[in-house]
Amino acid sequence: GWCAITAAGLLMPDGKPRRLFGEAGLVRALGDLVGADGGVLSRSPLDQMEAIELLIELGACYRATRRDPPPQVSAMLEVLVPPLLGLTHGDGSLGNWQGAGAVSADEIAALVEASGVRARPLRDARQWGYQRVSANKTILQFDAAPPPLARHARHGCASTLAFELSAMGQRLVVNCGGAAFAGGQVPVRIEKGLRCTAAHSTLVLDDANSTAVLMNGKLGSGVNEVELDRRTLQAEGNGGLATRIEASHDGYASRYGLIHRRILLLRDDGTELRGEDLLVPARGRTKRGKVAYAIRFHLGPGVESGLSEDKRGVGLALPDGTYWQFRAGSEGSEVAIEESLWVDGSGRPQPVQQLVISGMVSRGGGSFSWLFKKMG
Repeated sequence: GWCAITAAGLLMPDGKPRRLFGEAGLVRALGDLVGADGGVLSRSPLDQMEAIELLIELGACYRATRRDPPPQVSAMLEVLVPPLLGLTHGDGSLGNWQGAGAVSADEIAALVEASGVRARPLRDARQWGYQRVSANKTILQFDAAPPPLARHARHGCASTLAFELSAMGQRLVVNCGGAAFAGGQVPVRIEKGLRCTAAHSTLVLDDANSTAVLMNGKLGSGVNEVELDRRTLQAEGNGGLATRIEASHDGYASRYGLIHRRILLLRDDGTELRGEDLLVPARGRTKRGKVAYAIRFHLGPGVESGLSEDKRGVGLALPDGTYWQFRAGSEGSEVAIEESLWVDGSGRPQPVQQLVISGMVSRGGGSFSWLFKKMG
């Protein structure tokens, strides 16, 4: 709206008062929309793209009238692009976060070119909440923040501590995505399901969301705080370096007395991702009994899977002919292969599979390790 008022002030005769009014409102609105690291407060890459598009179009109006935009507007465009690039995979297309689908590389490239901003992907967006690790040609994206506040998002998702993984531009682990496309080829009746924790590659307790997904499209109570630690370490085995990210959330603390902590370790040669999901008793909330858990890894489109005889490993054949192995490291953990879906950048649902490690865990806590490793 503020972009439109400003454009009208630029393009209409005697429009200076309207332009000045619009510019003041636009600068104020951008301050309310965007966080310190350049990510929109809805945490949605689709909203990030929309903000960039509007400022590009407004910039064209300034150029058409041979005027310079306010410096705040030009500066805002420069800080909006790097966080968006931080959610791209090796092929240049978007990950499925906060209701988005896998927007194509061509669309992202055209948007960035039109912005005139030359920037590298932002790898550590603490306030926006996404972590990115680029290791050789393997890309890891990780949600290390609470979901957006209800007033900021219409399609907010309970995706805290979920991740996506791609190698050589091929998606290996994904989130379902697509809630923002509901009403088109994505049926409205499954919109709420696509926003649930189980639609993301992370751990779920008792089939409950880490943050409540409400009927009115808003998010309720759940994750309030996420602790994060990121560092570079010496890798085991053949040496080299690895990036280690450890994060935890309190979304299950009030209901089940447990904190979910996830540790991810990606080798710098991009051939191995080690993970561990821990459930730790919350301070002052020790409870007895057991609770059901499921750790879900939604597989990318075209990935073919085959279960090993001991049901603790899965062979993964990617469309480009490369082969990966998944192993559940914890004693007694078995893997099941189930149906899932993935929404592409055009809002089309596609059938995929998911790997699920499930069982019962003590309210006193537990630990589950797993591994994705490139073979050959």
